[in-house]
Amino acid sequence: METNRLIDLFLFAIPSIITGIIAYHFFKEHIKNEDGKRRFLLKKELQVNALPMRLQAYERMVLFLERMAPSSLLIRIPPISSDKDAYESLIIQSIEQEYEHNLTQQVYISEKCWSIINASKNATIQLIRKANSLEKTDTANKLREVVLTEMMDRRSPSDAALSFLKEEVSDLW
Repeated sequence: METNRLIDLFLFAIPSIITGIIAYHFFKEHIKNEDGKRRFLLKKELQVNALPMRLQAYERMVLFLERMAPSSLLIRIPPISSDKDAYESLIIQSIEQEYEHNLTQQVYISEKCWSIINASKNATIQLIRKANSLEKTDTANKLREVVLTEMMDRRSPSDAALSFLKEEVSDLW
């Protein structure tokens, strides 16, 4: 009799246990989906707020690259004297100041893009130093002439960086 009661109790408990297991899995999946939905909505809202900041960072980097282009740089910064070394220092100092002013923008752009911008800056500085070390460069005005002549023959480092930057911005859409 007691075994019959235990069997009856067990037979009544089986449907309850099965229902409990199904309810547990259902609620677990429901909570997981709701959590995913909340994360998606939060990420979407963050993107809406972050996109203008990212675009502004790209705009500032375009401005930096345009101002750093040798043709623009040499026109914007005239020599103070005929000393080529002083002019080289002045130009490089201007590039470094612009770069330092825009350092925080690396937070909003990709690491690859930042590396390309950094490489462009370094290549421009190297180009100016190389032109200054040539024997034919004896004055500040001659330095300007040599750098601008060099830029006529090839693409400036900032142009290549600008192309990459524009491509990356187009990927945002």
